[in-house]
Parts: sequence; structure tokens; C-alpha cells
Amino acid sequence: MRPPDRTPDHDAIQALEPFERLGLDRIRLIATPREAQVACGELAGARHLGFDTESRPTFRVGEVSDGPHIVQLATPEQAYIFQLHDLGSRGPVAELLALPQVVKAGFGLRDDRKRITSKLGREPEGVLELNTVLRERGYRKEMGVKAAVAVLFQRRFIKSKKATTSNWAAPRLSEAQLVYAANDAWAAIRVFHALGLAQEAGIR
Repeated sequence: MRPPDRTPDHDAIQALEPFERLGLDRIRLIATPREAQVACGELAGARHLGFDTESRPTFRVGEVSDGPHIVQLATPEQAYIFQLHDLGSRGPVAELLALPQVVKAGFGLRDDRKRITSKLGREPEGVLELNTVLRERGYRKEMGVKAAVAVLFQRRFIKSKKATTSNWAAPRLSEAQLVYAANDAWAAIRVFHALGLAQEAGIR
């Protein structure tokens, strides 16, 4: 993949056709310890996953986030959203994220890793920062998912500002939250494949 003279700006991205999104029929909400155990067992057999987290936003000066409140993982076929409010759900998620042989690819993961380590007591392994890959290939330092989707697919990745600042610690997540969270992780695995990273790693 040869980098262009410059990455697309906001106006150029807004002019693109929308990037496809996962619907609710391809999103699995994992809310109980038993569901977490089953889902993590399934995902442990994957070689690479899209990865992201969401935390309830903080609004007061000095307020410290106790997130993440959800963890999102995605295959090319579907996304899994793990709610972490139940203590029993955290163990299976921590074990899955600590598996070094399972690549977890995403954008802006430095803070995510710190928060996960603090909350789950295990440091994630096999984490791949896609911004680093893009920078190594000649793109600007921090592209983010929107710019990456625009460059690789010539499509506009839609992110809801309302969902971004919503309460991710809520016991019941809205459909808009589920779609937003799932597609962040799903876009990451799509970018991973579009960059040819699976082939480079000898993964089929």
C-alpha cells in the first residue's frame, strides 16, 4: 500500500459514501459470567480480532474514570460486546486479553491497555496499534479509524457524537450504543485485513 501525498481532510471524508456497518443481528451482547465464559472460549481460538473499549465519560475536574465498562472484540463476521459490571465476567475477559497468540488490533489503545490492567488485574498481550503500522508505512502519526477507513476503503466511517459521550456503565445499553461500540472493533479488524497484516503474519 503506497501512501498518498496527504491523508484526506475532514471535508474530503465527509464527501465519501458511508462505510458499511454491522447490524444488531451480527452483534452479541455478553452480560453474564456464563455468557462471558462461553464467548471467550470461542474467541480464544481466533488468531486476530478487532479490539476497543468504552468507558463512562468523566465531566468533573479531577474525576478518575473507573473504566473500561465494556470491551469490544470483533471477527470479520460479528462483534462481541462484553459488559464488565458483573465481577464474574471480568475473569474470562482478562484471560482472553492476556493470550499473546491472539492478536487484538485497534486504534488509540495505549490508554485502553492501562485501564484494562488496572481494572482486570491482567495486562493485555498481543495488542497491535494500527496507528503504529500506518505510521511505519508513511502515513501521518495518528490517523485514527476514520482516516484509515477513508484511505483504505474510500468510505466514510460514521461515529455518533451522542453515543461517544453516553453512559457506558449503564446496565442496559441502547441499540445505538451497541452499534457504535461494535463497529469500532469491526472497523479495526477490517483495516487489519486491508493492510495485509494477516498474510504478513502467515495467518489464514
